[in-house]
Amino acid sequence: MTKKSPSPETVKAWGRLMRVSRQLVEKTEDRLKAAGLPPLAWYDVLHELAEAGEGGLRPFELIDRVLLAQYNVSRLLARLEADGLVEKLPVSDDGRGQTVRITPSGREMRRRIWAIYGASIADLMGDRLSAKDLETLAGLLARLRDPPASD
Repeated sequence: MTKKSPSPETVKAWGRLMRVSRQLVEKTEDRLKAAGLPPLAWYDVLHELAEAGEGGLRPFELIDRVLLAQYNVSRLLARLEADGLVEKLPVSDDGRGQTVRITPSGREMRRRIWAIYGASIADLMGDRLSAKDLETLAGLLARLRDPPASD
């Protein structure tokens, strides 16, 4: 493999992307905390479980869908279960396997978090960029994503 150095433009864009991403997340986390709500990671997990429907997800499926390390997901699921926001159900054909499903309390918590999270997205991005700018940004970021596993 040949060593490749990034162009100055690439380094500049990378730095800005990392800084802005961190700042947006930190500002959103601050707003959630000020509202007495849990962090974004809770929303991420609850959202994926809600999207999965009544069948829920196996923990390994959830790990593939969220931006957390496996050990963090395991700890977070234990906390969410203790708070009654998710439930773990046995998998009939796998004696050791579990499915995780969101509870009605989890759906309510997700709605409460979204009220702040959604407003934060609107304030931090939607109010600062035009619809055309947002479309351009989304298109550029999509080009940086890995292709879906099915490709």
